[in-house]
Amino acid sequence: MNLWVVIPAYDEERSIGATLRRLAEQTDTGFSLVVVDNGSTDGTARVVKEFAAEEAPFDVRIVHEPQKGTGAASDTGFRHAISAGATHIARTDADCLPRHDWVAAVKRGFGEGLELLSGPLLPRTDEFPLKFWERRLLPAVIGLAALFGRFRPGNQDPAYLGPYVMMPGCNLAITADLYRRAGGFPRTSIEELHEDRALVNRVRYVTDAYGTRKDVVVYGSVRRLRAFGLVKTLGWYADHRYVPDVVDIR
Repeated sequence: MNLWVVIPAYDEERSIGATLRRLAEQTDTGFSLVVVDNGSTDGTARVVKEFAAEEAPFDVRIVHEPQKGTGAASDTGFRHAISAGATHIARTDADCLPRHDWVAAVKRGFGEGLELLSGPLLPRTDEFPLKFWERRLLPAVIGLAALFGRFRPGNQDPAYLGPYVMMPGCNLAITADLYRRAGGFPRTSIEELHEDRALVNRVRYVTDAYGTRKDVVVYGSVRRLRAFGLVKTLGWYADHRYVPDVVDIR
């Protein structure tokens, strides 16, 4: 198995260092990493280059994607990895912390026959002092979004080979073969379309060999929840019923 990890990044100078260090601390460092700089105006690329030169226990590459969009940046990263020989690709985001056994868990999922897999997205506790109820809030928001997704008309089609499963883009892994067969991420910006949901639905036309695993864990930033508040965060995840004037990611 030739596993690559892809991180799309836009102006993440302050956050991406922690993500890179967490990947370096994985129990299994048998993977390559590609960071897709999506037109950053800060020192994101510099932080990645310094990490590659000083700390990385694996191969690190930086590619540049000027087209605005988490979908566009992710697709560029996945296709770069595939062209470099990747047979399997995992994605996390530049403000997330994969659990220390994340890579090992991803490989186990593939070994058990899954072609697309995901797992729990839990709140980071190192960014802000979180109250007890806040620790519960992000999983609840994600749970509500997943429930909504099961019944959303756009996720219903008799041609689908399996049920809808919510898979956040910051905690997602797929075989290179399935990525090509399904057509990959749409090359869009995040305010246009949730590219992770689009990929899941593309996969559902091709195979039912996808699912979630409890041991594939990523800790996600709560900065959007803090900035938007609960109601607007729910609106954001519910098909962008709320979109801020300035989207802080590409």
